[in-house]
Amino acid sequence: MRATKLTALAAATVFAISLSACGSDSDDSSSGGTTAAAPTMTSAAPSMAPSMGATDMVNFGPGCAAVPTDPADAGSFEAMGKVPVATAASGNPLLSTLVTAVKKAGLVDSLNSADGVTVFAPTNDAFAKIPKADLDKVLADKKTLTSILTYHVVPGKLTPADLAGTHKTLQGDDLTVTGSGEDFKVGADSASVICGNVQTANANVYIIDSVLMPKS
Repeated sequence: MRATKLTALAAATVFAISLSACGSDSDDSSSGGTTAAAPTMTSAAPSMAPSMGATDMVNFGPGCAAVPTDPADAGSFEAMGKVPVATAASGNPLLSTLVTAVKKAGLVDSLNSADGVTVFAPTNDAFAKIPKADLDKVLADKKTLTSILTYHVVPGKLTPADLAGTHKTLQGDDLTVTGSGEDFKVGADSASVICGNVQTANANVYIIDSVLMPKS
């Protein structure tokens, strides 16, 4: 009888030890799973950065210094990025003559509703290079003005990496861009990009220092 009790006690002790060991393994496994997951999530964060194309969003060029920095200003990069291209240009102090031309040509709605375009936007100084009498004549001729302005627009939102090459404009003629990095020349007139990769809601804008003239 005593032997039976001792055997039962020994069995109960072994069973209790086994349960304790199982509980310890379970806790270690759970803890180990949590610890292993943390480095995986941490290492995943940096790997996401390149896929975001952050470098493609950087503005470049000496003319960018003239763009307002206050996000509340309609001409700032941040404000321009929230609205379509014609509206965005209207807030930029460098582009008031271009905006006047776009309005006279009746292209505001067309540009604002375009589904992804690249606009080469001449500055006020670029228009000032044209003799006033000639500029006034062009501004009064809607057909000619429309041809010139649409020559400055290319379908698709071109990033700096896509910019160099020959592109078909909305006007119909080809437009060639040369250069790389942050140094680009546009068209036969060799207009320089002075502030590049300006984002709007539906366009990428490259501000240039000369007005481009189509061949036809």
